[in-house]
Amino acid sequence: MPVKQNQFTIQFWGVRGSIACPGSETIRYGGNTPCVEMRVGGHRLIFDGGTGLRVLGQSLLSQMPIDAHLFFTHTHWDHIQGFPFFAPAFIKKNHFKIYGAVAPNGATIEQRLNDQMLNPNFPVPLQVMGAELKFFDLERGIPIKIDNVVVENALLNHPGEATGYRVNWQGHSAAYITDTEHFLDRLDENVLFLARQADVLIYDATYTDEEYYSENSSKVGWGHSTWQEAVKIAKAAKVKKLVIFHHDPLHNDDFLDQVGEQVAEKFPDSLMAREGLSIQLISPINNQENKSTNTAKKVIISD
Repeated sequence: MPVKQNQFTIQFWGVRGSIACPGSETIRYGGNTPCVEMRVGGHRLIFDGGTGLRVLGQSLLSQMPIDAHLFFTHTHWDHIQGFPFFAPAFIKKNHFKIYGAVAPNGATIEQRLNDQMLNPNFPVPLQVMGAELKFFDLERGIPIKIDNVVVENALLNHPGEATGYRVNWQGHSAAYITDTEHFLDRLDENVLFLARQADVLIYDATYTDEEYYSENSSKVGWGHSTWQEAVKIAKAAKVKKLVIFHHDPLHNDDFLDQVGEQVAEKFPDSLMAREGLSIQLISPINNQENKSTNTAKKVIISD
């Protein structure tokens, strides 16, 4: 969809974690790995480049030229595998600013995206991409300002590190917090900071508590959280809407339906992320209307 000036829309193109899992049991929620697009104040922001990025890219081909900002949480495979198949990046006159924190081993986001496309891993190198690509090394804790859109970030608890984001615009806010593992003895202060009173919190709830603490197959230390912890964060941070994200590839549609019902019992204003889901935050028409009628913000959910 085109980007409009007076708009804050969140659209989900990939909602799975670990590995893409297309098939008959993942039709309703989708099988692509993480990619979330936010169209905010006239700007297009894309978070992560999982296999969902390829699908987003196909939808953008009718909207050339494209000018967008691409933010990576980290570069584990499920978050970057769509990048070599992102068609708009191969087309001249498109422009992309690409952001990511430097890895613990010193590798920049440019180096890591370049390396996954080198032989013998991929048939063509990153340099064949015809669009203008500009790479930026994020400093954690330092916001990025894109006109009047402010993107905050913070370190997340994940093997090899990951970065969480919060997008702020005209009093609206959305937090994208995936690939993070909760602490056993406290709530994560960085997560609470990003989630604080957010209109929308997108949170990594790969597991259930039963799976996470299972004696037979404990997930402790794997870098992901649970829906029960998502509810704790949403309540503590006074979040308006909670979106459960980064679904385990072993969780089929029926399983996720059940999780959604359980989440809703604990936090009624919640959603299960699914491909095609769109969340639109609507501002009052103008400031005068807001002053005279005290019109509240509206959230429109659609597919």
